[in-house]
Order: sequence, then C-alpha cells, then structure tokens
Amino acid sequence: MPVNILMPALSPTMEKGNLAKWLKKEGDAVKTGDVIAEIETDKATMEYEAIEDGTLAKILVPEGTNDVPVNQLIAVLAQEGEDVKAAAAAAKVALAAKAPSTAEAALKPSQPAVSSGTQEAKTPPPAPAPTAPATPRRNAGEGARTNGHGLAATAAPPAGRTFSSPLARRLAKEAGIEIARIQGSGPHGRVIARDIAAAREGRGLRAPAAAPAGGLAPMIAPAMTDQQIRALYEDGSYEIVPHDGMRRTIAARLTASVQTIPHFYLTVDCDIGKLLQAREEINAAAPKDKDGKPAYKLSVNDFVIKALALALQRIPDANVSWSEAGMLKHKHSDIGVAVAMPNGLITPIIRDAESKSLSVISNEMRELASRARARKLKPQEYQGGSTAVSNLGMYGIKDFTAVINPPHATILAVGAGEERAVVRNSKIEAAHIMSVTMSCDHRAVDGALGAELIGVFKAMIENPVMMLV
Repeated sequence: MPVNILMPALSPTMEKGNLAKWLKKEGDAVKTGDVIAEIETDKATMEYEAIEDGTLAKILVPEGTNDVPVNQLIAVLAQEGEDVKAAAAAAKVALAAKAPSTAEAALKPSQPAVSSGTQEAKTPPPAPAPTAPATPRRNAGEGARTNGHGLAATAAPPAGRTFSSPLARRLAKEAGIEIARIQGSGPHGRVIARDIAAAREGRGLRAPAAAPAGGLAPMIAPAMTDQQIRALYEDGSYEIVPHDGMRRTIAARLTASVQTIPHFYLTVDCDIGKLLQAREEINAAAPKDKDGKPAYKLSVNDFVIKALALALQRIPDANVSWSEAGMLKHKHSDIGVAVAMPNGLITPIIRDAESKSLSVISNEMRELASRARARKLKPQEYQGGSTAVSNLGMYGIKDFTAVINPPHATILAVGAGEERAVVRNSKIEAAHIMSVTMSCDHRAVDGALGAELIGVFKAMIENPVMMLV
C-alpha cells in the first residue's frame, strides 16, 4: 500500500511550515535515511529523512510553498513492488477528497521534536463516533502509525469540544491542568501527551475562561481589523508586506506573554570599569594560532551571560519556570541570548552556563549566533532555557524593558555602557556605567526575590574576578 508523506510538526507549537526544497524528484528511488526535502519553520530549516524504502511516486506540494498545515499530505511513496503510476493517481484522488487513504508517514526530521512517545502510540484510542476523531491506523505488532510527531489523521472535531488521547487526559489530570486550556498539536487540534509536557512548562496554555456575567471580566479592548487600519491611510500611500511565519510566531507569543504574565521591572546601574579592564587584559593574553587569530575574543555580553548564570545559582529560588501544576526549579542556568536576524529574532541557549568559562561561552555564543542568522539552529538549541538576555547596548540604547519569553520567569535587558558622572566620596567622577533592567514574572518571582537576583548580578558584573572563583 502506498505510504502518505505528511507535513511534520517539528515543534510542539508548530501549526504550519514552508516546504523549502525537494531534494528528490518524482520517480526517484528513496532509501531509508535519504534526505528528500527541507522543511522551513519560523525558526530554522530542517532536513527531512526517509524512514522507508520505495519510489517517490507523486509530489503534491511543490517546493517553495509556504504555510503548509501540519499533517497535510505533501507526497506519496510507492513501496517496493507497487505500481508507481497507480500510487500517483491514487494520491491525486486522495488530495482532492482531502482524505488521505493512509495515516502512515514515510519521513522523519533529522532532529525530531518532542513526540508523544511509545506509550501514546500504544494507548487504545476512544471508540469512533460520527463527530469524534477517527482512530489511528494500526499495523500488526505495532502501535498507531503516525508521521512521527503526533497521532494519525482525524476528522474535524465539533466546536466547543476538546478532543484528546486517553494518555493525555490521564497526564493532564495528574498534573492538575484543565484539558480544555491546553492547545493541542495533534491532528485537528487533538491534545496529545507532548502537549501536556509543554503545558507543565507553561507553554501552550489558553487563558482561563472569561468571568461569568456579574463577575470581573478582563478589560481588553478588541484589536482593530485590517479594514479599519487601512481606512486610516490613503490608498497608494503604503504597500502590504505579508507576514512570514517567524513574525507571526513572535506576535502570537509576545502578545500572549504580556496578556497572561504579570510583569514587573527592576533596574540597577552597574559600574563596569573593572570589567572593561579585565576584558582588555584577558583578550590581550589570548593565545593565537599560526595565522595570528586569537583563540577567543570576549565581549561585554559574555560577562553578562556568565554573571547571570552564577547569580541564578546563588539565588536558586529565582531559577524557575511557572506551570499550572507547580514551580519548575531548574538545576542549571541555561541562558537564552536574543539574536537579531532578518524579519525577527531568535534566542539560542547557552546550556549549563554556570559551569563554562568565559572563553567557552564567547566561542559558543559566536557559533550559535552565526547559525541562528543562517536559520540552521536545531530545535533543542533554542527551545527551553531558564532565562534570557536581550542586549541593545550596541545600538546606543541606554535602558529598556524586555518582554518575558515563556516559559522563562525573567529576562535581563542590557543597555549601553557609557561614561557618566557619579559621586564618590563627595566628589564627582567619571565612570563607565551600564544600566540593566530585569523583567520578572510575578507569579514565580516576587519583588524581594527579584531584587536579590539582580543584586547578585550587579556584584558579579562590578567585580568580575568573582566569576573566576
């Protein structure tokens, strides 16, 4: 039987992807492990590998197609001994009917996202009903066959009802999370086990239901429609640039952040005179290769990453993420660092930053930033983390406040280091001062706790020798 190739979900929150390139053409033989396509998400470009042998019978979604929904049929693979032309013809009929004949997938990404796992696949699905999702296809001796990232294709669920797998319902109950609040990433919005795991980290949760009549309802003004916005400007005075996936994701996540996370802000001024002197001396002492290239070149931001990592270890109660089931207390300081790229930004993560030297952090950050701008990061290199740093100092920004990126509980906004007049021993002197502002999630970090954290950070930054002991 022909095997359907579906658009994969490369992350728990992915809803659509761009089919950037086909690396195989119709009629080509495909072996297990062959990379046959490149899928572009809002954050990176991922290779897509075959997990079955056969012949690529029909490509249904041409390369360059954007916003292809997850689980949409994109191609069909004819297995060994099958009639390739018949498989291609059947694929056209299946696509026209929008009902794939099988729910099997022939491909997987070379860096798979978190999946529902074996237990999810082997959990017996609920009995089918006319309006309920169809049960996953099973093969002898195996659990439900999927595209490697969720359950098999389902019928569209009716509005107002949350469909979920039995395992997901059990996990949600154990976690104390209302299943209706969880955004499903399975076919047609079905809630599966990986969605529960994301919800425990504070991701993929819908806002609680509005208060009933007579109660306190949220005072959020409705957004203007596109027509209302355009009506304010004269025809021909503007051009419309369509949003890409990254811009839409940034808009959705940050809007959700400011609407659901109670932010508060703490600002301190840091004297970075000793840091600048130490940086100059360390860089001057860096060993050089035969071409004279230094082994490392520290930036002020490298010190910021290290200082924040150590501060979180000193104040472990602030190294947390909020979840409905309970507080996640992180053992390591995984620091995300905002990197600007065309049409957006991404936050690659320095893992275990508290245990890494400044030179290792510097080189790792430089390599991550380079691949981030080329959209070559793997999901595990930018997902998760315990906090983040956003530095606009290189643009001359004195200070600013940053929006928390869930599931983080804090983010540090770093301004430019500049000479300012300060008073020392009743005398006005010049000093290199850098202003930093920490945004805190008040659900997880109270004011006093946030003050302790930024206080330790300030001490580290002003006395960089403390980072070396």
